[in-house]
Amino acid sequence: MAEPIRRILVTNDDGIHAPGLALLEEIARVFTEEVWVVAPETDQSGASHSLTLRRPLRLRHVGPRHFAVDGTPTDCVLLALQHVIPEPVDLVLSGVNRGGNLGEDVTYSGTVAAAMEATLLGVRAIALSQVHEDPHPVPWETARRFAPEVIARLWRAPWKAGVLVNVNFPARAPGRVAGWRVTRQGRRKIGDQLVERLDPRGEPYIWIGSWRRQESHLEGTDLWAVERGFVSLTPIRLDMTDDESLARLRESLGLCEKTVEEGAASGAAGPAAGRSGRTGHG
Repeated sequence: MAEPIRRILVTNDDGIHAPGLALLEEIARVFTEEVWVVAPETDQSGASHSLTLRRPLRLRHVGPRHFAVDGTPTDCVLLALQHVIPEPVDLVLSGVNRGGNLGEDVTYSGTVAAAMEATLLGVRAIALSQVHEDPHPVPWETARRFAPEVIARLWRAPWKAGVLVNVNFPARAPGRVAGWRVTRQGRRKIGDQLVERLDPRGEPYIWIGSWRRQESHLEGTDLWAVERGFVSLTPIRLDMTDDESLARLRESLGLCEKTVEEGAASGAAGPAAGRSGRTGHG
């Protein structure tokens, strides 16, 4: 039987005042009274796993166990777990994001990046997103209805180190949700909708639109699941090494690696010889 959850960190990328953050705090309190909220001061959607290194960060105390950081979601988790919260955290919940994080979105998403940072720091983490379709309102009630059960089931499940779970709730009312699916990451890509215009001073600018090419027909993917009304749960591994390619490269480059080692051992004369004249590569 799983241990009880004692302490939860709630964060997001939509900012400290986002409705999805308030919803996730409400959901977290189903599991424990000790809920900490550390979130970006402003919207950081698309920030990915960026870390602020070239300026100091400012931490604003918003209320009891509530803090805002003028940085990225990654900054928030790092400060929360390493500086703000005095005791170890059992679980990090990131979201609930306004809009899905599906397919290649996970590489851009600040919501997923916050869960990544927690995972790197050795804390279990779940990213949660509510898919919606403009111009319809965001169906927050779907996340409210299903997130507690999702979190409870994942907490009881075996959890491998270096893995987070990316959860997406479909753009449907709770009563129309088809069920659950454990899925793999699908494929969709932003960037086909680039709009070039002139600003009031006549200078050109380019706006990246939100339209995405996607392959939602591939059964078993997150895209396939949410389009058909399922809650999608996708385990994401932070070690992005492709084991099959690793084995093939080791086999195919074995001779090259040996040659490099031999060259290094006998390369003392190489630089001296090279100084006798210039090559044509200025």
